[in-house]
Amino acid sequence: MSIRSTILNAGERAANIPEDTAAVPLEMWVKGFLTADCTIGGQAEVRTATGRTETGILEEVAPTTTVNYGNFVPEVLKIGQDARRILFGGGENE
Repeated sequence: MSIRSTILNAGERAANIPEDTAAVPLEMWVKGFLTADCTIGGQAEVRTATGRTETGILEEVAPTTTVNYGNFVPEVLKIGQDARRILFGGGENE
């Protein structure tokens, strides 16, 4: 399960952070196992893999990682090939 909780509201954040960052609350997302039944959007308590207990709003059941490094860039492949050729001489050294 994944829960979300607000750590600091916008007015409580440090004075030395960028203005656009200071304008939004500092939030925490935690994955863990529910300690009691709950519905999405409700207050929930979870126990993390390390044994901590956290409370927050239940956001998601069985969350997955959605990391995306963007689209393939052919120029980056060419840079790698050129670097190997320059550094190692190409051919049998690849």
